[in-house]
Amino acid sequence: MATSTTAGKRVRIGGASGFWGDSSVGAPQLVAHGQINYLVFDYLAELTMAILAGARLKKPELGYATDFITVAMQSVLKDVVARGIRVVSNAGGVNPQACAAALATLAQAQGVDLKIAVVTGDDVMPLFPELQAQSESAPPREMQSGAALPERLLTANAYLGAAPIKAALDAGAQVVITGRCVDSAVTLGVLMHAFDWKLSDLDRLAAGSLAGHIIECGCQATGGLFTDWAEVPDWPHIGYPIVDVGVDGDFVCTKPPGTGGLVTPAVVSEQMLYEIGDPARYILPDVVCDFTQVTMRQVGPDQVEVRGARGLPPTDSYKVSATWMDGYRVASQLTIVGMEAPAKARRTGESIVARTSELLVAAGLGPYTATRIEVLGAESCYGPHARASGAREVILRLSASHPRKEALALLAREIAPAGTSWAPGTTGAGGGRASPSPLIRQFAFLLPKDRVTAQVAIIGGATLAIAPSVVTPEPMARGQLASTSEDAAGGMAPAGTDSDSITLPLIRLAWARSGDKGDISNIGVIARRPQWLPLLRAQLTEAAVADYLAHLVKGRVTRFEVPGIYAFNFVCEQALDGGGMASMRNDALGKGMAQILLSMPLAVPADLARGLPTGP
Repeated sequence: MATSTTAGKRVRIGGASGFWGDSSVGAPQLVAHGQINYLVFDYLAELTMAILAGARLKKPELGYATDFITVAMQSVLKDVVARGIRVVSNAGGVNPQACAAALATLAQAQGVDLKIAVVTGDDVMPLFPELQAQSESAPPREMQSGAALPERLLTANAYLGAAPIKAALDAGAQVVITGRCVDSAVTLGVLMHAFDWKLSDLDRLAAGSLAGHIIECGCQATGGLFTDWAEVPDWPHIGYPIVDVGVDGDFVCTKPPGTGGLVTPAVVSEQMLYEIGDPARYILPDVVCDFTQVTMRQVGPDQVEVRGARGLPPTDSYKVSATWMDGYRVASQLTIVGMEAPAKARRTGESIVARTSELLVAAGLGPYTATRIEVLGAESCYGPHARASGAREVILRLSASHPRKEALALLAREIAPAGTSWAPGTTGAGGGRASPSPLIRQFAFLLPKDRVTAQVAIIGGATLAIAPSVVTPEPMARGQLASTSEDAAGGMAPAGTDSDSITLPLIRLAWARSGDKGDISNIGVIARRPQWLPLLRAQLTEAAVADYLAHLVKGRVTRFEVPGIYAFNFVCEQALDGGGMASMRNDALGKGMAQILLSMPLAVPADLARGLPTGP
């Protein structure tokens, strides 16, 4: 229940960063025009941790997202302090203490008095010898593949929750810097502090986690990556997202006035389904979220009200994201111009692979681990659904992996000779000779929460140990709550494929967005009109989607229903050629998967199709 101090209170939180490398305009825009109480930053993708670990090995004072200091805080620190805005960021990466020290130095240089807190405890590399020792009795297994623990790891970080962030804010910190925490925790921790939510307030924790999930990817909540991209105005000045949250967790997603972009239920729905699995059991450290009954309503220009998230008790384990090195990889590109460019490009790639394979054998280096030839511009990612290509300009992308770096250096050397040896119109090598780089694979596993202790250190003050929430989860079968009521579906009968129908691509009936989790790609599909949901259900079956994406997806496809927003979430396993830096694909993160699925032809009743555009 709301207390006398929180009743009627609302909190405005701005999301200034979706990844390390996001635009520099987010923080200044939100601070100057967002009327925000809190500013949060998300910097850490899974493989960012490995990159930061490598940076720390070269320079012990590094290992954090330096942009947080040199770009974001340098530009807004004085205004943040003057306006009483508090900041939470996971920019600490693998060295949050160094990040805090750099911020303290900046504050001193700008003459600002600043209370900084650091959250640590996510680094579980010290436990690695114990994990190896228990490999015979209870070995950690990779969550997706079931593989055994590698002999060596580069990094291993538990996804911490929001409780340490709340503790830091409760202790008076103006800026909280964390290592690896789940992306939405930077927002949930703020809300737990602002409204004094407890770990037992499960529905509120789920709602706060959803608010964090919506803004954790920056402009993806304000029109970025939206299916109907042409409707999104003023891209150069797109607004960064704000959630205006009430004490019970209901919130309005919006953006600063006068900025570009678009906030509608369709935009926010795409982001809600981005990079999640089962919407009825979205597992986070503090709560298991059920988003199936979430509803969205336009309540004003660029204002969407979000309600209906429900919470279940959290599990007794943390997810640990580890990385390990599996040899090396290299990728090179050539441009091929002229008639029959796709055929010329493919033959060029095959010739380079054949020649260098012979050279590797002669040098005693052994064969490639893998090679991949892609012809960008000829719809190679569409596989059998590619349209007949008359492209007269394409890019050959050739990638390969090998246990030894010198083998890939040999390959990189043999790219340029194609410019004088084979296809006419070969040009555009650009950027010089490619350099081999470590091939980093992910290894995600579960670790009991009682093996991890988060700590909060106030710079120049006390250190607090934060006990994790350990609650046995309620049993729920995979796919529970996957049925959709007739009311939610609008009562429309499924469309058949009789003669009184025409064929239209899925994009005419739905919005969609895709993302990645390791080697899994998820594709959220939202019906443009509620009454079209039965038609989509009848034709977008698991088998149909698996068949349409068979050239990309090698594992199981599972469909989950999200009736509150008239949507489906498709979870596609073994879909990204290993995922992340391990993938040889140009689209290693599955960003194009939804676009490919949106081209899938559906049989649509003629009366429904009247008035709809028929072009792809």
